[in-house]
Amino acid sequence: MGSSANTETNGNAPPQSSNQKPPATNGGDGSHPPPPPLTPDQAIIESDPSKKRKMGMLPLEVGTRVMCRWRDGKHHPVKVIERRRIHNSGQNDYEYYVHYTEFNRRLDEWTQLDQLDLDSVECAVDEKVEDKVTSLKMTRHQKRKIDETHIEGHEELDAASLREHEEFTKVKNISTIELGKYEIETWYFSPFPPEYKDCVKLFFCEFCLNFMKRKEQLQRHMRKCDLKHPPGDEIYRSGTLSMFEVDGKKNKVYAQNLCYLAKLFLDHKTLYYDVDLFLFYVLCECDDRGCHMVGYFSKEKHSEEAYNLACILTLPSYQRKGYGKFLIAFSYELSKKEGKVGTPERPLSDLGLLSYRGYWTRVLLEILKKHKGNISIKELSDVTAIKAEDILSTLQSLELIQYRKGQHVICADPKVLDRHLKAAGRGGLDVDASKLIWTPYKDQS
Repeated sequence: MGSSANTETNGNAPPQSSNQKPPATNGGDGSHPPPPPLTPDQAIIESDPSKKRKMGMLPLEVGTRVMCRWRDGKHHPVKVIERRRIHNSGQNDYEYYVHYTEFNRRLDEWTQLDQLDLDSVECAVDEKVEDKVTSLKMTRHQKRKIDETHIEGHEELDAASLREHEEFTKVKNISTIELGKYEIETWYFSPFPPEYKDCVKLFFCEFCLNFMKRKEQLQRHMRKCDLKHPPGDEIYRSGTLSMFEVDGKKNKVYAQNLCYLAKLFLDHKTLYYDVDLFLFYVLCECDDRGCHMVGYFSKEKHSEEAYNLACILTLPSYQRKGYGKFLIAFSYELSKKEGKVGTPERPLSDLGLLSYRGYWTRVLLEILKKHKGNISIKELSDVTAIKAEDILSTLQSLELIQYRKGQHVICADPKVLDRHLKAAGRGGLDVDASKLIWTPYKDQS
């Protein structure tokens, strides 16, 4: 479709004048014609051997390690994950999809050549050899930190499955989305239908979560969409906050769209289509225009493992406002209504684990501070609906458990409790249990 870049063959070159002599050749007097003059770029390369060497590296191979200038203006080590040629450009004009090896995959991005420091290039190396060399250089503490990072979020995957997952999801397919008044940069790959594979940006209806390729499509859709809140029952309203329970079987398209959206921000999430067995609890901020989605968690209708939460997400535009802690607290209020203890489904994402550990710490320490006399882990579990194993691991991490005479004993020194409470930070938004109007799924007709 595009015009050819080779102007010599396009038939539009100006004709030579009739009195122009043909170029000299090696003949007649036996002399060689003078070499053609160097272009400015060639002249620079000829005079600068390092630039000649750099040009010889291009295009960079997948697997290459190099330093890359990030948004903070500093250079960080990256690995080239993928490359693609820039349209209508030179032979070596590629852009590169890189993984910042110091950071989570959510920061992976496409970069231009001028962001890469070619003096720092390391060629692609065998991963197994590299892992062996790296592990020799690492301290025991660093090794443990790396192992924890790799395990978090993928505990159900063996090494081969993890490699397959990372290969399949290695390049973000959607860079940004528009949802309500926010434009949001995505973090991870999400398996949208094939017809969306060339879309860099998607436009979501913030009420029904249908997604479109163009802004005009969204504007037309918004004129027809009669939803002003998630489908389903409103089970909580306190001030401007509202929670809706959406049945995945009754509202399948909405639930699937929610899963597509969530996968853009959750690396480990695998549920996309099989939504019938789940309930979705969607948290909204409400105003005179409607109820705007802030985040959600999902929950199995029937869980043999006592899971009270499957996936949890606060949208990036609403993070650091206490909503994640609110969602976790809300899941435990549902468990209390059911008369059960609960625990989140594993694996937890890195941010999920952080949020849960903070929630468990604050809830348990508040009870221990107020309680007079001894209290058992079973009693703590009954009061909080937190599973005994989660209580034990939390108190052990805080070094508040001692093992005496064959049993675990909680050591609740008030000064130590205060220090841990201060370190745990604020608790976020409270759930007013009196505003929760909800019937457990098993009791619903």
